[in-house]
Amino acid sequence: MGVVQSVILLALMLLFRLKAEASHCSTHGVPLVRNIAELPQDNYGRPGLSHITIAGSLLHGMKEVEVWLQTFAPGSRTPIHRHSCEEVFVVLKGSGTLYLASNSHLKYPGQPQEFPIFTNSTFQIPVNDAHQVWNTNQGEDLQVLVIISRPPVKVFIYDDWFVPHVAANLKFPYYWDEQCFQTPTKYEL
Repeated sequence: MGVVQSVILLALMLLFRLKAEASHCSTHGVPLVRNIAELPQDNYGRPGLSHITIAGSLLHGMKEVEVWLQTFAPGSRTPIHRHSCEEVFVVLKGSGTLYLASNSHLKYPGQPQEFPIFTNSTFQIPVNDAHQVWNTNQGEDLQVLVIISRPPVKVFIYDDWFVPHVAANLKFPYYWDEQCFQTPTKYEL
């Protein structure tokens, strides 16, 4: 292959890659029916996590809800966190523990309650209640379907249950929204 053909081939490959990356964040042309097995998944730097956005605000133009499929390897967990949206979980397989601080209206989350979660169980997280989902089952993955309101989600992350709310770390956009998040354009006079 000559130099010209190599350059053309390289340019076409780069163009295809840029188009693929751009279409990943485009809400246009998203098929109505999709195969979950073909949707992109990643752990976003969190070992033991597999996250798939099934229907999202930034990826699919959803306005009121977002749906995720998450799989946690044995021993993995979410960080202790809270957000200003409602969240509903459906446990598809496995078991683990939900930690929920219902007293999050205080200056810090405080001691959480522990709830066992298991296949076919469901639970909801109220707005701004600090919580953590942990696969405490060492024998199998924990897989959950998650539905949130008010996407994209702004997450406040805590190092422990007694960190004051004012010291929590805001993570926005959240890991799976970073690639497609665009800061609104400011118009200056």
